[in-house]
Amino acid sequence: MGGRPSSPLDKQQRQHLKGQVDTLLRNFLPCYRGQLAASVLRQISRELGPQEPAGSQLLRSKKLPRVREHRGPLTQLRGHPPRWQPIFCVLRGDGRLEWFSHKEEYENGGHCLGSTALTGYTLLTSQREYLRLLDALCPESLGDHTQEEPDSLLEVPVSFPLFLQHPFRRHLCFSAATREAQHAWRLALQGGIRLQGTVLQRSQAPAARAFLDAVRLYRQHQGHFGDDDVTLGSDAEVLTAVLMREQLPALRAQTLPGLRGAGRARAWAWTELLDAVHAAVLAGASAGLCAFQPEKDELLASLEKTIRPDVDQLLRQRARVAGRLRTNIRGPLESCLRREVDPQLPRVVQTLLRTVEASLEAVRTLLAQGMDRLSHRLRQSPSGTRLRREVYSFGEMPWDLALMQTCYREAERSQGRLGQLAAPFGFLGMQSLVFGAQDLAQQLMADAVATFLQLADQCLTTALNCDQAAQRLERVRGRVLKKFKSDSGLAQRRFIRGWGLCIFLPFVLSQLEPGCKKELPEFEGDVLAVGSQALTTEGIYEDVIRGCLLQRIDQELKKTLGANDVSCTLDGCLEVPWEQEGADEETEAEREGGACPRQPDSGAQIQPLCPPPSRGTFRS
Repeated sequence: MGGRPSSPLDKQQRQHLKGQVDTLLRNFLPCYRGQLAASVLRQISRELGPQEPAGSQLLRSKKLPRVREHRGPLTQLRGHPPRWQPIFCVLRGDGRLEWFSHKEEYENGGHCLGSTALTGYTLLTSQREYLRLLDALCPESLGDHTQEEPDSLLEVPVSFPLFLQHPFRRHLCFSAATREAQHAWRLALQGGIRLQGTVLQRSQAPAARAFLDAVRLYRQHQGHFGDDDVTLGSDAEVLTAVLMREQLPALRAQTLPGLRGAGRARAWAWTELLDAVHAAVLAGASAGLCAFQPEKDELLASLEKTIRPDVDQLLRQRARVAGRLRTNIRGPLESCLRREVDPQLPRVVQTLLRTVEASLEAVRTLLAQGMDRLSHRLRQSPSGTRLRREVYSFGEMPWDLALMQTCYREAERSQGRLGQLAAPFGFLGMQSLVFGAQDLAQQLMADAVATFLQLADQCLTTALNCDQAAQRLERVRGRVLKKFKSDSGLAQRRFIRGWGLCIFLPFVLSQLEPGCKKELPEFEGDVLAVGSQALTTEGIYEDVIRGCLLQRIDQELKKTLGANDVSCTLDGCLEVPWEQEGADEETEAEREGGACPRQPDSGAQIQPLCPPPSRGTFRS
């Protein structure tokens, strides 16, 4: 581990990487522009089209996803040669990790020794598992590490380790003083990794959806079909991961033989070299996307003005081309679906359902327990500080990692089984899928908490005694659980349909690629005649295949859940232009009670229930 790259990145290497980034942007940005246009058309069509008959019942929480700031002393393996040194570590609310030489340096606003975004990291708490991973980085020199000094090779046992591993970055090795501290840091770091990883997936902005679609199309044009975890992170981090994966084989072949050291020291040096390459690529991707930002803003404004007046014509032309395309590819598409997808679809749908159903059932249990505690505390002490604390804790439930861990673990239980089912279709994005289920659990908990606090605030007055107030809360509890059941069912169906598409769509596209795409040029004239970049033959072709897949998934959902549990108007089928999920809906809680109250956080006053019976119990 004391080894380093024979030299840092020199000017020629940096110029080479800059050229690679420029080439990536030159090839990617046209895809992005096209998907921005398609995304604007999709958004406008949703606004003008029919809304879902059964929308969300819960009030949408206005609280932004975050992690609780976590800080404390750790030791870190750092320096050259590496040695364990005490540090003071801070995980910020946005999921960024920083470390300082000591606590006073942090408290006095001093500069940190280092910091990192946690995107793409994997946390290991087993030293043996980490050493196996390190050995696998340079398998050709596995036998050499016996000659190295044991202290520099992590051979000395670490009692409570926290290893952060990244495929393209320097590894971060920390150690806690106690098992309790290790557990608390494990929860905090896992929360930060998920928060930073799903920033694009959580966004409802058309540009975010356009970016993810553009990345998928770009990679398909490069011959890569199948979803993986490359889309975790910000836009610049995603493009960096795309390029790093493309360049990794050549980089390994060109530089690994020249690295100093042997065994694990060599593997450590390899991660440091990767970190330097990653930093250079990330800087270039960030600069390129920043330079594109003014053009993107102008393009979005222009697209809105040009597409909205002609949206009916665009959608009619799209429907005509889609109908003809559907006829042309029906034979091979149906053959592929019957042969490859249909045999596995029931098991995939059932496993996806178990994954999300168990997680959301755990959310419901925690929610009911939290509401029961509030009702019990209200009967005992209607105006005491203990009730205030209970209300604050209830408002913080979605961000309490220790509490929500029971829900998050349920999302992980089927990971191995689902990965085995999805792998033959080229789907390697299990981390993204698990994060998606965990984000969904957190969002529904936040929505339910916000709804309960709002409805309780409306129904409790100073004229009520403790028993009357508790009875009112019981009725609110029942209403919230009813709304939660409705939203939970809707969320499960969206989750299964969305991830079913992620698993099967790239595979079906790859199977049809040799033959069916040859049919597309004959439709180019009809699409070009419209004169809008929002319509492309490739986009319509994919929409047709997506629609057929969604029909298959919906049919399986009806068998699994029962016909009465599946909406009669299924979004995303062939008769509608695009999936309707994500459309803005007025929730029942908003109709009943107006805006959502501000939920408490670490720097806010409590503003939840109206104070029964004494005035001012819960208000600031």
